[in-house]
Amino acid sequence: MSEQSTRRPERSQKLTPEKYARLRAEAKAPYKGLRKFIYLSFGASGLIGAFIFLTQLLAGREVGAALPNFALQLGVVALMVWLFRLESRGD
Repeated sequence: MSEQSTRRPERSQKLTPEKYARLRAEAKAPYKGLRKFIYLSFGASGLIGAFIFLTQLLAGREVGAALPNFALQLGVVALMVWLFRLESRGD
């Protein structure tokens, strides 16, 4: 075998500092963008659910069932806000 066939081919492009920093950040916190999207989606879902149960409470329909569900939806929204803030703190 010749010397050229055993050597590795040289890279035509080196990593730019920006790309290296982005890859390093992704390696430290994989799927950070996806997690933030999920927190926002679940938070929005909880907000919609809380609005629906709030309207049921204001109308006085099935208060015994609507009140715990309303509290649960508020808890989901609070949890998603907390998780989103926790995730954003690392930026």
